[in-house]
Amino acid sequence: MSTLAHTMMTAARSADSGLAGPGELDRYPYAEAPVADRVGAPAWDAADPELGRVGRRTAGSRGRGLHGQLVQQLGQMIVSGDLGADRPLVPEEIGQRFEVSRTVVRESLRVLEAKGLVSARPNVGTRVRPVSDWNLLDPDIIEWRAFGPQRDDQRRELNELRWTIEPLAARLAAGHGRDEVQQRLADMVEIMGHAMGQGDALTFSRADAEFHSLLIQVAGNRMLEHLSGIVSAALQVSGGPVTGCDRPNEASLVQHGRIVDALAAGDGTAAEAAMRQLLTVHPEVERVVPAPREH
Repeated sequence: MSTLAHTMMTAARSADSGLAGPGELDRYPYAEAPVADRVGAPAWDAADPELGRVGRRTAGSRGRGLHGQLVQQLGQMIVSGDLGADRPLVPEEIGQRFEVSRTVVRESLRVLEAKGLVSARPNVGTRVRPVSDWNLLDPDIIEWRAFGPQRDDQRRELNELRWTIEPLAARLAAGHGRDEVQQRLADMVEIMGHAMGQGDALTFSRADAEFHSLLIQVAGNRMLEHLSGIVSAALQVSGGPVTGCDRPNEASLVQHGRIVDALAAGDGTAAEAAMRQLLTVHPEVERVVPAPREH
C-alpha cells in the first residue's frame, strides 16, 4: 500500500467553519419577532434530551465549536419537522434553551440561512423556509434527512442520483487516464480488500468514498466534479451512520477492480458497465434501478 493512499484514506474531512463576516452578526437582532407571534410553547422539547447544554456535545458535528454543534441540532429539528414555519425562531429562546451566547446563535442562523433552511426579514423575524427552498444537495441536509423521518425517501433519491451520475463519470474518466490517478484508484481498491479481510467496515467505507470521489473528479467535467460531495454523502448514509457501503463484500470489491482495469485500458464502455453493476451490488439501489443487461 502506498504512503499516499494511506494518508488519503485516513485524512479527516475538512469542514467550513462558517464564521460570520464583518457586519453580519446584526442580521439576527434579538427581540426580532412581534410579541403577538410568540404564542405557544417553544418546540425545544424535541431536542435531543442527552444534549442538555450544547457545550457538552462532542466535537463530532460538522463545523467546529459551539456554533457548529448548534447548527447540527437546529438543522436536525427543522428537517425533522420539529421546528416549522408556524412561529418565528427567536434567538433569545434559542440561546436560553441551549445555553449559548447571542454570537453563537447568530452564527448558527446565518449558516442555516445559507443552506436555505431559514430566512431572516425585518419585522417578520427568522422563520423556517419551505422544503422547496432548501439546498437539498447540501451534505449536511442530506445527512439530516437520511437519519430523520424522511430517511427512506432521501436514500432512494440519493441512489437514483448516483445511478445517473457515476456510470457517466466512469465512462468519461476512461478518456482522462493518468498514471498517478490509476495508482490512487488501485490503492483504494487494495485498501478496501485489506479492510474487508480484517472486518474493518469503517476503513472500507473511507477508501470506498475516496474511490468514488476521485473517479468523479477525473471525469473531466467540472459540473460533475461539483457533485462529488453528494456521492460521498450518499455513501455515508446509504446503510448507517458508520459504514459507507451497506455490506462490504467480495462482489463490490471485484467491480471496483474491474472499473480500475477498464480505466487503465481506456475502455469507457466497460468502465460504465462495471459501475452500473457495482451500484446494483447495494441492496438499497436494487430496489430503484434495474440490473444492467449482460453483453
